[in-house]
Amino acid sequence: MKTVLKWGCGLVGLALIGVGVLLLTASPQLRTSGFLGFIRYQLNPKAVDLDLIETPALEHCPGAPFVAPTAGWIGVMYGDSILGASNHSGLDIFTLEGNGVTPVYAAYDGFVTRLPDWTSAVIIRHPADPLNPERQIWTYYTHMADVEGNDYIVDTIPPGAFELEVKQGALLGYQGDYNGRSPNRVSTHLHFSLVLDDGAGQFLNETGINNTLDPSPYLGMRLNSLCADRPPACRPDFSCP
Repeated sequence: MKTVLKWGCGLVGLALIGVGVLLLTASPQLRTSGFLGFIRYQLNPKAVDLDLIETPALEHCPGAPFVAPTAGWIGVMYGDSILGASNHSGLDIFTLEGNGVTPVYAAYDGFVTRLPDWTSAVIIRHPADPLNPERQIWTYYTHMADVEGNDYIVDTIPPGAFELEVKQGALLGYQGDYNGRSPNRVSTHLHFSLVLDDGAGQFLNETGINNTLDPSPYLGMRLNSLCADRPPACRPDFSCP
């Protein structure tokens, strides 16, 4: 029985690596972005010496209003349909440090809310979009808990917290791997997105990409899947040509 299980795990591992290789072959722009190494790391962390280029937490690109909300490898970009994502509505920033270690910060000044039933997420209201002051926008941060639902959000933002003022760089919590009721496991990371307002003072459903904004001009990097730098870096020409 043990032999069968061993062979089964081996075949699954080979299949995952094969998917990674096919992905990299089909998408040349991903070949140097760390995907294959990251997949191998998930299979056996001790066997892989990763050399991923990570974005530092609180990095502030020249001319951009936001700071990077956490440290890590930006593995899934805005609009990506990879690693299980489809028309991804934000950024997935992965740490290799495990759960509850890598801090998550407010990207910009605003007012933070955590709905009573939110296990791993908070949302910050920004009354004046720094790039379009006539509108209100929101930033959303999630996966700040473990698979059992033990949260890594700071104690000052308990469930039910409403409109607490926060400044850019304020600590919100720590990266985790909570994925709600989904049977699909995820690696430790932060999902970060910019969400549009409904015009009546409420945020739209951030799972729909049409309800969100491209984070590129806010962070000063090319983060849109149509032209993303992999890995991303600060640049003045952040918009797709």
